[in-house]
Amino acid sequence: MGYTLSEWALARLDNDSIVAAATEHEIYAALGMDWMPPELRENLGEIEAAARHALPRLIEQKDLRGDLHMHTNATDGHNTIREMADAALACGYQYIAITDHSKNLAMTNGLDEKRALEHMQRIREVDRQMEGRIRVFTGIEVDILADGALDLDDDVLAQMEIVIASVHTRFEQSREEMTARVLRAIENPYVRILGHPTGRLLLRREPFALDLGAVLRRAAELGVAVEHNAAPERLDLSDRDLRLAKELGCRIVIDTDSHESRNLGRMEYGIRQLRRAWLEPADVLNTLGAGELLAALRPRP
Repeated sequence: MGYTLSEWALARLDNDSIVAAATEHEIYAALGMDWMPPELRENLGEIEAAARHALPRLIEQKDLRGDLHMHTNATDGHNTIREMADAALACGYQYIAITDHSKNLAMTNGLDEKRALEHMQRIREVDRQMEGRIRVFTGIEVDILADGALDLDDDVLAQMEIVIASVHTRFEQSREEMTARVLRAIENPYVRILGHPTGRLLLRREPFALDLGAVLRRAAELGVAVEHNAAPERLDLSDRDLRLAKELGCRIVIDTDSHESRNLGRMEYGIRQLRRAWLEPADVLNTLGAGELLAALRPRP
């Protein structure tokens, strides 16, 4: 095109006259390209897409209408159900799900069947108290046991609106064992979301061995959503895994996994990963309203 680009400006090669310098947008426009959000600058086709004017409209935090994974002081959280609901309302959310731990995580005071049912009634009471200003869904983060069975009886899970199944123990299992374990768990008809699917803790624990492709393919077939856990110590699924999930047709949710009310609005680190994965609002279920969300999740038996 007869231009040269430096850290100072886009200029003409023959006489050094400036073509564009004020903003990145101006420089991209002079090159006949759409501006590329920084999260996309990984040499994964974004240059060609920008030249074709085919870049996605990346998801933003303001697109989110709710959070489906959080804990209260019934287990290892710091706040009550009502306090979490009030904090979520202050974030502008239309709904949340209260998803405390199940009994296998004894160190978190996880819920057994009796306590889970009692907790569900308290969640419903808070939902009534909110008088339609925000929906508070009943839920649970149920442990996936070593053999793939779930930590609570089906007749309890059947009464929950949002059932997240997650691995919290026995990370040392082989790739074959862990894959079979997770696959068995998501076959349970009450599981609607697979939580933090690779189990990583950044700088502390590597992802456990897992045939993630096989799990994502089966999740897509079953209609089980996969979670991007936006807690900054997790960011699980990674951006590359999220791209694979989208390619395989998986439903995706983003959650904070908050254990205290002040973290409820802190989706920003997770949003960055979703944007690195080229995700648009339509790719993420909690950009939907409450009724649409429930309809888009795996149907309950």
